[in-house]
Amino acid sequence: MTKTSPLSKVYIVSDALGGTAERVFRAAIVQFTDEAMVAVERVTYVRTKEAVDRVVASAANEAGAMIVYSLVRETLGEYLWTTAQVRGIPIVDVLGPMIQGLSHVFGRAPQEVAGLTHRADGNYFQRVEAAEFAVRYDDGKDPSALLAAEVVLLGVSRTSKTPLSLYLANRRLKVANVPLAPELPLPASLSAAAHKVVGLTIAPEALLSIRKKRVGSLGLGESAGYASWPRIIEELAYARGVFDRVGCPVVDVSHQAVEETAEHVLTLLKRRRQNPTG
Repeated sequence: MTKTSPLSKVYIVSDALGGTAERVFRAAIVQFTDEAMVAVERVTYVRTKEAVDRVVASAANEAGAMIVYSLVRETLGEYLWTTAQVRGIPIVDVLGPMIQGLSHVFGRAPQEVAGLTHRADGNYFQRVEAAEFAVRYDDGKDPSALLAAEVVLLGVSRTSKTPLSLYLANRRLKVANVPLAPELPLPASLSAAAHKVVGLTIAPEALLSIRKKRVGSLGLGESAGYASWPRIIEELAYARGVFDRVGCPVVDVSHQAVEETAEHVLTLLKRRRQNPTG
């Protein structure tokens, strides 16, 4: 931004936390200039005309100021708009046009309850927390996570445990996954978490193809035991034995997209909730 830029500061005015209006502003400003060159100040919980007057007065005293707002009360939004226009302050209503459009579609007035977006954002933060959980406890990094997890995935290498964990995290589920191999000890906490466990299996032919591609990409050559038929048969047999001992349901991931496997897992979880002793 040059020194002659018409915009130096933006007041984000909201009757809640202002996150929605600020995200919209930042998404738009980068089309014109480096957003870091524009000072942004959030003015939150603006719910009275007196509060509106204060922010307009501040903006009027700031050279190159602009107001971006998200106020769900139409009358307060109109008051802010009019007051800013009188003082010659550029102003943008973020929510108004969308609310008006939806009001026409639904044939009724909006609730005009401040903070509903923030409540909806709770789902977002749950997804973030679940994703962090999945990454932190991926591939058996910490066996103690099995007790805190909502779902525990067991499977040999290349049965989509990690992508499935992250997909389920987007559904706000805390997922831990544990790799299975004859030489790897099972976590001591596995028996206590048995009611959360879902086993993942795969057709040996499909696993062989996947592992050959994997070792090829790593430059290990076809001689790697990891991608040999005897090793695959041994691992799958071992995994089946673990599944039987744990008594967990098993999902076959052969030739399935992660989304399809996730739906199978979610169906199993739903059945468990409906019949926890079954």
